[in-house]
Amino acid sequence: MSTSTTTWIDSPLLGFDTETTGTNVARDRIVTVALVHSVGPGRAHETVATWLIDPETDIPEPAQRVHGISTEHARAHGMRAADALDEVAGLIVDALRKDIPLVAFNIGFDLAILENELTRLGLPTLAQRLGHDIAPVIDALVVDRGVDRFRKGKRTLTDVLAHYGIEQDGRLHTADVDVSATLDVLRALAAAHPKVAASSLPDLHREQVGWHRRWAEGMNQWLERKGRTPDVTVDWPL
Repeated sequence: MSTSTTTWIDSPLLGFDTETTGTNVARDRIVTVALVHSVGPGRAHETVATWLIDPETDIPEPAQRVHGISTEHARAHGMRAADALDEVAGLIVDALRKDIPLVAFNIGFDLAILENELTRLGLPTLAQRLGHDIAPVIDALVVDRGVDRFRKGKRTLTDVLAHYGIEQDGRLHTADVDVSATLDVLRALAAAHPKVAASSLPDLHREQVGWHRRWAEGMNQWLERKGRTPDVTVDWPL
């Protein structure tokens, strides 16, 4: 009699993405959040929740060009940041407590800006709510760098989608579209690299810590050779 083992890629996943006023996690603010709950292969098994937030500051023109949300629109239609982000944090923590991994592309940015926003608003951070480090986490970018470290070229979400032959049917830099695309990439990674799919979540989390550190140390060495400040953090996911 044959037995089949369910791996994490076939189990529930919680995709996560933010769009923001900029790229400074200490200073900028969140404008939209998407959480995509996936309970099976493909988009048909995804449930999407999104939040539009009034960041209570102007959204700079470069950020507006990226995600298409103006200051006026966010002020008129956005939720209070404290209400929205408390709700988001609660849903993320509920999932992590059930060992449902939080999935994103370059998750270090999204986690850092969320934790800083929660602190700014006087709300408990994810780590405080959990009582331990934020885990399990899966970063499709970190996994891609880890399993295919010598591949040439850029690794933006658009580039990685193209590498795996995934057609994009929506506008990237819209948080919910980015999350669904990231889940597509993760499924493609798991299919192309069976050892990734076969890893336990704790083992995969630990591997990503090492993969990121190796990449970050290499980037810092490259920056030093170029006479630039080696400012890439070696810690992951925060």
